[in-house]
Amino acid sequence: MTLEDHRVHPRANLKWTVSLELDGKLTKAVTKDISEGGAYVCCSTPLWPKEEFSMVINAPEKQLYVTAEVVWANTFGIDDEITPKGMGVRFMNITGEDRMIIARAVANHLANHKIVEDSHTSLLDTLEIE
Repeated sequence: MTLEDHRVHPRANLKWTVSLELDGKLTKAVTKDISEGGAYVCCSTPLWPKEEFSMVINAPEKQLYVTAEVVWANTFGIDDEITPKGMGVRFMNITGEDRMIIARAVANHLANHKIVEDSHTSLLDTLEIE
């Protein structure tokens, strides 16, 4: 069973810039992936689990103002493309409209990815093995 099997909401690899208020300072970061329930936020100084903070997500439609709680953090690990430094967060305070904006973006992203995957599968089906 994978982590994806435990998630309530589908998640998409959408890279949106965010502004975090950490220890009274404004910090810029970016999402690695996002769902209507939470996100993985790549940042150089992740908070510890259970810490709450305010953030502004720069979605294509508008800025989303959210209160989030850290669920887990990659503080000391390798900081690369596969395991970037950052934190998995759960949205604690977000409007229904803002959740819908994220849900629509995730659904569109996943639908477009599905089309690409299907076209690759179709292409593979046409190849002949000698």
